[in-house]
Amino acid sequence: MTKSLFAITWMTIISFVSCKQNPTSTELKTAGHIEIYDPEMLQIIDSNVIIEILADGFNWSEGPLWLPSENKLIFTDVPENTIYAWDEKNGKQRYLTPSGYTIINPKGGKEGANGLALDSKGNLILCQHGNRAVAKMIAPLQTPKDSFEYLALTYQGRKFNSPNDVHITKDGEMFFTDPPYGLPGQDKDSIKEIPYSGVYRLKTDGTIILLDSTLTRPNGITFSADEKIMYVANSDPDKSFWKKYILDDQKNIIETSTFADVTHLVPKFKGLPDGMKIGKNGYIYASGPGGILIFNQNSRHVGTINTGQATANCALDADEKYLYMTADEFLMRVRLK
Repeated sequence: MTKSLFAITWMTIISFVSCKQNPTSTELKTAGHIEIYDPEMLQIIDSNVIIEILADGFNWSEGPLWLPSENKLIFTDVPENTIYAWDEKNGKQRYLTPSGYTIINPKGGKEGANGLALDSKGNLILCQHGNRAVAKMIAPLQTPKDSFEYLALTYQGRKFNSPNDVHITKDGEMFFTDPPYGLPGQDKDSIKEIPYSGVYRLKTDGTIILLDSTLTRPNGITFSADEKIMYVANSDPDKSFWKKYILDDQKNIIETSTFADVTHLVPKFKGLPDGMKIGKNGYIYASGPGGILIFNQNSRHVGTINTGQATANCALDADEKYLYMTADEFLMRVRLK
């Protein structure tokens, strides 16, 4: 059955209505449309749902993370070296600046944090482009401060390119990606020390293990609920896919395959494979060409939340009531079933 048969569209308004920046305002800015490619999509989202724009004016929004203890979302504006927060009561607020460029290097990139995560103790973990590090914020979430402990700065004596996204497993190990996006010249930058873009494992004893050096642009990373499968996005326009890694009980890779390939969609839609999350229902919410692509565990693309923008990442709230999306200059959300 063709995708167009199931596609449901409405309200493609981006620029022509005023945004709900004032939390007391009754005005609501919406965007995009929902594309349903398989009836299974209707188990996840209603066909008449709207995509809300919660805030705008960012340079490049990224790294959304729900803070259950604070009942709010934080997310990064990478080029602006800033983390923002958003909640229902206060709307958009500045949360932390600088966020990821604090180790001054005149020859390096000045971009801030990208991907964010919480460890088991509630510490904020940041992938810092400018510092070329995975770091921990040394401050409570309630009183953020630009003071960091650096957990991963080098591999075999060489500085990382620019750690991009991180997933923390139940036992506290960190798995992260290291493309060159934070380097001004990317792969051709003279300060690049590692000749490839890697996927790494940071063990709790500080040991760093290279898992994969074959991806051209490893980006978003996530795990299945049982931690038997690791997914990594490759955000290369010519090789736009998600890699699937089967892991043994010690989290060693025992099998690798391509989960889904959307290279053919890149010329048609804005965006590339980037950040992703897996819901409690097992569905994968993956940013890619067109917005947030939703896959079932069998890699079937059941639908897309088409934001109309190049969409970097997404996050679920604690109850998985909403999916929050960072899309270029916007923060958006959509209600789920």
